[in-house]
Formats: sequence, C-alpha cells, structure tokens
Amino acid sequence: MKVAIAGRANVGKSTLFNRLVGKRLAIVDDTPGVTRDRREAEARLQDLTFTVVDTAGFEGADEGTLEHRMWAQMGRALDEADVYLFVVDARAGVTPLDEQLADEVRRRGKPVVLVANKAEGRNGEVASLEAYSLGLGDPIAFSAEHGDGLSDLRDALMEAFESVGEPLPEEDEDASKPISVAILGRPNVGKSTLLNQIIGEERMLTGPEAGLTRDSITVDFSRGEQHFRLVDTAGLRRRARVTEALEKASTGDTIRAMKYAEAAIVVLDATMPFEKQDLTILDLVAREGRALVIAFNKWDLVPTPDESIRAAREAVNRLIPQAAGIRVVPVSALSGRGVDKLMATVGDAVERWSTRISTGKLNRWLEMATQRHAPPAVSGRRIKIRYMTQAKSRPPTFIAFCSRPDALPDSYKRYLINSLRETFDMPGVPIRLLLRKGDNPYA
Repeated sequence: MKVAIAGRANVGKSTLFNRLVGKRLAIVDDTPGVTRDRREAEARLQDLTFTVVDTAGFEGADEGTLEHRMWAQMGRALDEADVYLFVVDARAGVTPLDEQLADEVRRRGKPVVLVANKAEGRNGEVASLEAYSLGLGDPIAFSAEHGDGLSDLRDALMEAFESVGEPLPEEDEDASKPISVAILGRPNVGKSTLLNQIIGEERMLTGPEAGLTRDSITVDFSRGEQHFRLVDTAGLRRRARVTEALEKASTGDTIRAMKYAEAAIVVLDATMPFEKQDLTILDLVAREGRALVIAFNKWDLVPTPDESIRAAREAVNRLIPQAAGIRVVPVSALSGRGVDKLMATVGDAVERWSTRISTGKLNRWLEMATQRHAPPAVSGRRIKIRYMTQAKSRPPTFIAFCSRPDALPDSYKRYLINSLRETFDMPGVPIRLLLRKGDNPYA
C-alpha cells in the first residue's frame, strides 16, 4: 500500500514522514519549500506497514517555473498512491492554497486522511476544527513534532486501506537484495537527469538551476536479473563554500548515503573534468572503500571523443592511485547514450569489489611477489613477510604477518596492493592491506 503525504509548503509533511519511517531521512527546516523531489520509504505505524511518499509543498506557479516542475512531481506521486495524507497547519488555519489542493485531491477519487498538524497543546483540537471546511472528512488533531495523535492516525489509515480493498504488502523473502548505488558529484553535473534516464521516467526534478536536489532520494531499478537501489544525492561543493544550515544538512545527507551504499557512480562534467572538488569526491569514495565507477557526462559536447577518453583514463590512474584502473564510462544523460553500459559496469565493479581469494592462492602469489621484488632492508635488517590471509571482502581487506610491520615503507605496500589488483583482476577496486607482527598463525 502506498501513502502520499500532500499539502502546501511548510505544514510539516517531512516531519510527519520522518515520524512514520522512524528515522530523520527527510531534511527538515523552517524555510518553506525545502522538499523538492518525492522521497519514498518503508513506514510502520503500530501494526501497519506501508510505503510512505514525501512530496514537495503545493504552491500556485506559472508554467515553466521551478515551482511548476515541483507540482508536476507531486502530481505523479498522487497518481501512483493508493491513499493520501492531506496535511494542513492547524495554527495557520485553512488557506486558499489548502482549498485549491483539496480540490485536486478530491478529483482523483482516492481515500483521504485529513491531518491537522501542529495541533499540540490545550488549544490544538479546537484549532484543528477549521479543517472540516475542506470537505475531506474528520480532521485528526496531530503533532508530527511530538507524536501526538498517532493512534487516531493509525485507525484512520486502517479504514482507508480497507476501503481500497487491497491486502497489506508482505515482504518477499526470496527477492534478491538490491545493490545500493549512490550517484555523487558536484552541483549541476547532471546527476538527477542521469537517474531519470536510467529508470526511463521523470522521477527526479531537473533543470538548469544548480542545487535542485536537497534530500537523498532512493529509487529501485532492475536491469535483467540485477536489482539496484539508486540514490540521487545533493551536489557536493567545497566545504568552505557551504555556509547555510540547509546546505550543510544536504551535504551531511549525501555523505551518509555514500557511506551506506555498496557502489558509487561519480558523475563528472566531460567539458571540464577533474576539478579540485571532483578529485575530493573521488578520494572520499575510495577512502570509504566503495566500488567506484566514473560517469563522464555531457559526452555529446566533447569535440574529440577518442582522445578525451584516453586522457581521462590516464588522468584517473595518475590522480586516484589508491583505486587504479577505475572504469570510466562516457555517457549523455540527456540522450541516454552509454547508460546501459554504465549500469553493466556498475554490476561488474560490485562483483570485483566482492572478490574472495583463498589463503592458498594468496600465499602462492605472496611468494612470487616477494621473490620478484624483495622487501627492503631497514637499519641493516631485512623485513620478512611470512604469511597473508583475506580478512573480508567488500572492499577486499588483507592481513599480512611480517617481522617489522612499522618499518615496511608505504612504497612497498603500494607495490603489493598493485600486484594484488593486477594478479587477481580487481581494476578500480579499493584494496586495504593491514600489517600485523607475528608468525604464521596456522603453522
């Protein structure tokens, strides 16, 4: 069952969304119009489980404006939903915009639960009575901030679900877990346009304005037998330029999405790639140990494609040595060129990122690598690497037992990591090599 939260700007829709999902997923701020794209998540209210959709605030707008595009996103959410939570501000009372949106909702003919939010305190219920005039049924006096009125909301939702006549969804235990992929990059490089092109619909709000995306929005997508959970994120600017509290919240949301993802698509503008902020984002993803693919967007604007792609691949290996061999895929988010190849490359990168190497193979490789290039002698004593094992995958993490781990130079560690990457076919995969003092624990 899918429930869309609708209402004008700043009535507390995102606070209600966070209350229902039990996490602070949506960014909340006193500034009107913070939410722009629709965001979905699994919600639980006592014994009810359903999908809840947060939407942009309704505002009257002229065609072609940002507000009009935000209304189009809300309209799609209303079309797809089974039930509506119509939220009004009990303190402010019913406004002409509330009445206009109520007409839109009524025309769709779906069950509506009317929520008079910000109705906490002694006068809350009295303030909520004005919402009767919308003709959407009995209003529920509610406080998303404090959680007042949750039982009444549960009962109203249960009644609405029964009127639709569909059973509550049950989790499919056999469904394969989707690969979580964060789409990252500077503002205005085409991240949202790329996501829309991948899934084949206008799911994300796009336009020439920089910084349209604020919340990290999750969308499920399947390609053949592979299932992905794509996360569109706000553009990351240099920290010194991020001063507003709202942008700080968006940046924190983006970093959190990247840390919880398994893979990352870093989108670069092919007409001006490898700016300082691009390298900062790539380094951040590599240090977090995520499977990484670079999407060179706006490829249709590049005058010399063959020469540019060669230069891009050389630059990646030179500038991001900790994940040498990162796959670079030229794409056009506007036309869709290269999008299929991009998703195939992401699937391949995750497979390599999940590599497991047996202890026997590792130690045969270690013997060969140390014979080809022996560990150096430090202070007249040669360092001995006796044994290696893989501690975990995702990212591949190896532990080497050696005589003097603190004395082994970083240059030799890089040699071992690059040799591992080449021998076991892990291009572009961040590899972690930990050194421990001690003999072979299995001797």
